Amino acid sequence: MLQFNNGKFKILQVSDPQDMHYPRRSMLRMLDKAYDELKPDLVVFTGDNVLANHLLDARFGNKHVAEGFEATKERMKKSLKIILEPLEKRNIPFGMIFGNHDDMCCMTKEEIIDLYREYSCFVGLVDTYGHGDVGTHNILIYSGDTPKFNLWMMDTSRQNKEEDKGYEGVTTEAVEWYKQTSDELGRLPSLMFQHIPMTETANCIEECNKDDEGAIRYYEEDRYIRLKPECVNSGRLSEPSPGCKANYGQYAAVKAQGDVLSVIYGHHHMNLFDIDCDGVRMIQTPAASFRCYGNENKGVRLFEIDENNPDEFTTRHITYFDLMGKTPLSMLGYFIDADELEKPRRITLAALGATAAAAVTAGIVKAIRK
Repeated sequence: MLQFNNGKFKILQVSDPQDMHYPRRSMLRMLDKAYDELKPDLVVFTGDNVLANHLLDARFGNKHVAEGFEATKERMKKSLKIILEPLEKRNIPFGMIFGNHDDMCCMTKEEIIDLYREYSCFVGLVDTYGHGDVGTHNILIYSGDTPKFNLWMMDTSRQNKEEDKGYEGVTTEAVEWYKQTSDELGRLPSLMFQHIPMTETANCIEECNKDDEGAIRYYEEDRYIRLKPECVNSGRLSEPSPGCKANYGQYAAVKAQGDVLSVIYGHHHMNLFDIDCDGVRMIQTPAASFRCYGNENKGVRLFEIDENNPDEFTTRHITYFDLMGKTPLSMLGYFIDADELEKPRRITLAALGATAAAAVTAGIVKAIRK
């Protein structure tokens, strides 16, 4: 049972760690620092926790070097161990939801949840595979024996293995479960975590001119978009932010129930913002991963809840460099591990190789002349 600690409760959101059984060490060092410095009462992984569609790949490149269920399961276990064992060692409870990458393999969500259950600090899905959809559940935070705060953990993506097709959206059944459970809990103050944003996020985005504040290019088209200034509490777009492909009434339900203080997303690796979407607060947290596209927003988000004022909460995003500092060592780690720096990394290595070759050649010539 999760309890307020001296009237406070801290939740650390880690979104899109999206790594494998041979991880990028910079992310792990960042997370270790976050756990030790921020001292969360709960860590929530909000999807794309494992890059499951590449579990069978070679260490370099994307050539398959393993096949089949047992190999997939073994590599999934190793990948989860890398991100979960640091929490187990610190005795920090953790929960999770799925992202679009987590079950892009021959394992079912139920089989993956069973692997999480091997850890004593796992909370939320220990006695169910979900409500209305696999992975959808809630986590209560208590004061004594009384629940004072709730976390909705909503699944937004599923894979049809036979059709090799992905689907996005919180299902009708999950929305109905949310409404019913919300009423049973007396509409307890809550946060709602999910991987892919609700489609209504688009209502807070507008087309604009190239030179307008906050403007970004819309993919490769000659169009520019930004968050509507009147919706923004803080932050900005760094990439287009499409929501779920299907809409089963989740936004309307959240607005009608009135218990959700904010809906919190991952999925879009570079976006960092806090907006008001016609009365529904939406918070976007960037990816923690170094094994994917991204930018210097890589990091984690901290939520702090006060037992005596549960309708209010504070939140802040903490980046890799906030935690690690801008030291030569941390910058070198970022340069070596961050996928978005692959091109400059290759150029640098080629230049170093050319310089080394020139030095060797010069040495040979000098030796011959002697």
